[in-house]
Amino acid sequence: MTYETMKPDAALAKVPTDLFIGGRWVSPGTGKTIAVENPATGDVIAEIADGGLADMAAALDAAAAAQRDWARTAPRVRSDILRRAYTLMLERSDHLATLTTLEMGKPYAQARAEVTYAAEYLRWYSEEAVRIGGRYTVTESGVGRIVTMAQPVGPCLFVTPWNFPLAMGTRKIGPALAAGCTCIVKPAKQTPLSMLATASILEEAGVPAGVVNIVPSSDSTRIVAAAMNDPRLRKISFTGSTEVGQSLVRQSADQLLRVSLELGGNAPFIVFDDADVGSAVDAAIQAKLRNNGEACTSANRLYVHSSIAAEFAAELAARFSALTIGPGMDPGTDIGPLIDDKQRRQVQRLVDDAVAKGARVATGGHALDRPGCFFAPTVLTDVPDDALLIQDEIFGPVAPIISFDDETAVLESANSSRYGLAAYVFTRDLDRAIRVAEQLDSGMVAINQGTVSNPAAPFGGVKHSGYGREGGPEGLDEYLETKYVALGAGTAPTSIGGRA
Repeated sequence: MTYETMKPDAALAKVPTDLFIGGRWVSPGTGKTIAVENPATGDVIAEIADGGLADMAAALDAAAAAQRDWARTAPRVRSDILRRAYTLMLERSDHLATLTTLEMGKPYAQARAEVTYAAEYLRWYSEEAVRIGGRYTVTESGVGRIVTMAQPVGPCLFVTPWNFPLAMGTRKIGPALAAGCTCIVKPAKQTPLSMLATASILEEAGVPAGVVNIVPSSDSTRIVAAAMNDPRLRKISFTGSTEVGQSLVRQSADQLLRVSLELGGNAPFIVFDDADVGSAVDAAIQAKLRNNGEACTSANRLYVHSSIAAEFAAELAARFSALTIGPGMDPGTDIGPLIDDKQRRQVQRLVDDAVAKGARVATGGHALDRPGCFFAPTVLTDVPDDALLIQDEIFGPVAPIISFDDETAVLESANSSRYGLAAYVFTRDLDRAIRVAEQLDSGMVAINQGTVSNPAAPFGGVKHSGYGREGGPEGLDEYLETKYVALGAGTAPTSIGGRA
């Protein structure tokens, strides 16, 4: 389909609105619904099932019942199912992108890019499903053999965020299914539509009943806690705020669950004096404004060498001020709305705090007086070290610029955050690039580019940005346990010159 043929009403009409449990679409035990709003207008665009405690229990029953057979399913069969799901997702890009734009607000072109990115996780792990192995080793004494085998962890619970509602789902579902794990997905209540549509794709691709279950809910805290207290659940993977992640770690202790956490970010974007300013500005726009600035990898602090800071700031401000702001479904829109008014107020609070402490507004700096949750793309200069947005994740289209003169000093500033997810470095000096990358307290570092995510690469952070990795071979390991088998085989070897 073309962009023009997939109208919002048509896209919404194709979305299931019930819970997906045990291979069936079922009404919620609560009898309640969740209103899904378009952040560009504030209009309710759908009413979907609101799952409760009984529904989560039913989903865990289904996942636990399906676990043994799915773990025993041939790797090639699991691989083929994931590959079919990848193909179907691409075939329905227009539908999925329209849903994502309507429920989350990002520009349609970026939503299309997210569909491709999400689908790539299914393709990547379809290829990895047939490469899960172990090792065979002769013991050091020569008597006996060591055999290791990788086996699925077991039923998993995935709690996904609203900012990348498709990709954060498939980034977990892909490796789990490849490894032989069943799962329950609890999508964000603001953006459940694209994940419900994905459930239909997985069902059509041949995922057996109970292997993937989808339970949207407005009562996340209670239903997640209930699932985590059930001994049949063996893993939880969460993408979201650090505060919620810390709470989940505490809750996981009773059952000693495997835990993967992708939490907040405060990415430094460091531009050295030898960098190409134009290329750095291009990358800054990409790293800062992707997803309306609502990305954990977003450039949060822009450190620019004092010799080029004025030039960089002027060019970035000019580019920001020329952007088209509007609903994501409008052709030509560069920046869509923030997810809700709460987030818009938070961004305004951070900007006002910085300005009160001495920062200068080069462009933007304010919410837009129009329907929807829009905030003007903003560039701040002369940002003081005590501004709240230096330490807090902004999650909006605000670029604070801080000048620096010394490499050691900027590294100290960059590493001063409690977060350590992504970082960006711009320099033409290869030695410096490697030296700085090695010293940054960050799980990921991009050199001379404004993106860092790739399905083949391990995504994750350090410090308060969480632990565990998603993507690449490392992402598959998160869903596998290593079993050691001791074989009493072989005979004692002879020593050199005679028998031992």
